[in-house]
Amino acid sequence: MSTVTLKSAREHRVTVPSLQRRKGREPIAMLTAYDFAFARIFDAAGIDVLLVGDSLGNVVQGHDTTLPVTLEETIYHTRLVARAAQRALVVADMPFGTFQISPEDALRNAVRCVKEGGAHAVKLEGGAAMAATIERIVTAEIPVMGHVGLTPQAIHRMGGHRVQGRSEDGAQRVLEDARAVAAAGAFAVVLEGMPAELARAVTRELVIPTIGIGAGVDCDGQVLVMHDMLGLSDWTPSFVKNYAAVGVTVAQAARRFAEEVRERKFPDPEHSYR
Repeated sequence: MSTVTLKSAREHRVTVPSLQRRKGREPIAMLTAYDFAFARIFDAAGIDVLLVGDSLGNVVQGHDTTLPVTLEETIYHTRLVARAAQRALVVADMPFGTFQISPEDALRNAVRCVKEGGAHAVKLEGGAAMAATIERIVTAEIPVMGHVGLTPQAIHRMGGHRVQGRSEDGAQRVLEDARAVAAAGAFAVVLEGMPAELARAVTRELVIPTIGIGAGVDCDGQVLVMHDMLGLSDWTPSFVKNYAAVGVTVAQAARRFAEEVRERKFPDPEHSYR
């Protein structure tokens, strides 16, 4: 595909069908976003999917896990991101407790993400056990992105953020979960925290795009938490690449501001009204 064609394609709104057509052809770039300012920057930079992740519990709210995040909080942050997105597909991550009770309850909450938050799709964690829930939401014309492998909402069952699918039985469970999610109607699936070889096998078998995070290079796309990507986190997983050191830059700016205020160098005449 030529550079001109790629540029032209990126000028149009990313949709569920357009993402699915890119499987095996052009990798998909996905980043988390939680507010208008960063969503606007990422959208203009050509990010294909903006995920309002329940990771906001960790990186925005300061919790140890994603479990405390509420539906109302997700809807609020989704609304901010959707307001900024001119091209990217906006996906709302359904928080813990909003889709596990029943398919009907999950549908009601997914509808709220779309109607009140402005999401174009929702994402939910879990494999075969969530198949009926995915099918119910999809039947109501709401696109669903799946999420298998390491699922942070299952942190207590998993005993922490542990790589999944290293054993033969574990790999088979991940593969079966991915198959179930695809069969239920998910338009794409996140593969998190698994050996690259397993992610490659899942990607080759499924007809829907796979989005990797800590799952190797052979997925159909990649996702990172924006705070990790920008160097805003105190600690980042081994699979994360820092593309900038924004945290250092911000700290330097804040320190310089504080010093100039204390020394009465700011505001100076240039920054004062006459």
